[in-house]
Amino acid sequence: MLDYDFMRTAFAAGAIVAIVAGTVGVFLVLRNLSFAGHALSHVGFAGATGAALVGMSPLWGLVAFSLLGAAAMGLLGEKLRGRDVAVGIILSLALGCGVLFLHLYTAYASQATALLFGNVLGVGGATLRVLLALAIVSLAALAAIARPLIFATLEPELAEAKGVRLRLVSALFLAIVAIAVAEAAQVVGVLLVFALMVGPPAAALGLTTRLGHAVALSALLGLVETWAGIALAYVTDWPTSFWIVLLSCLVYFASLAARRIIALGSEGAAFP
Repeated sequence: MLDYDFMRTAFAAGAIVAIVAGTVGVFLVLRNLSFAGHALSHVGFAGATGAALVGMSPLWGLVAFSLLGAAAMGLLGEKLRGRDVAVGIILSLALGCGVLFLHLYTAYASQATALLFGNVLGVGGATLRVLLALAIVSLAALAAIARPLIFATLEPELAEAKGVRLRLVSALFLAIVAIAVAEAAQVVGVLLVFALMVGPPAAALGLTTRLGHAVALSALLGLVETWAGIALAYVTDWPTSFWIVLLSCLVYFASLAARRIIALGSEGAAFP
């Protein structure tokens, strides 16, 4: 399997994306912004199809529109939580624009399928370098705002009283999410971004209460699921995205079962 250049590139791209998505996704889940992150992927789809329409790289259109969507959502600050209707309208508008751009440029249909459902086996060397650069930028930015982000996530009222600018922190974090979403779309597509951005973080947070451990476990789960999905796709000739999504869901359900078993064991120890 690793004798092929495209397979080695796929494993490298999958590793980069899984680590970024798993790390950023922990904070996305903790801040109850999973739906907003999903909406950003659809906004990015409109940007990717629009970029292809004017002859630009779809990846850069995906990144640019995702960042614009993140900036718009960031203006709401902490008020973004609970705004499912507003986010849903933005999501629908973005998909509508994407459909229009596809109608105007029908030659892009095959690439649109890759954007919607992902095609990590089609990632080239140039795209791999771009993914690595974006990963470095997003993780460095996350590290830079980690302390105020954690404070604003766990104790927003106290953080604001202490002088933390919640709106700025929210906007910066959503910009980081936008980059992570754009990267994840290269592996699982914009429709299945949840598989990497939410699945591993949710499973990790269900297994540990320590934030540092959750981040490390989430990145590790995302990496294992992605690499296993690529290997299974090679063996079975089934879509890579299917395997990654299936593994992500199975791991999440297993974490729920493990948490339930631990809870029952604790109750049994407390009441012998």
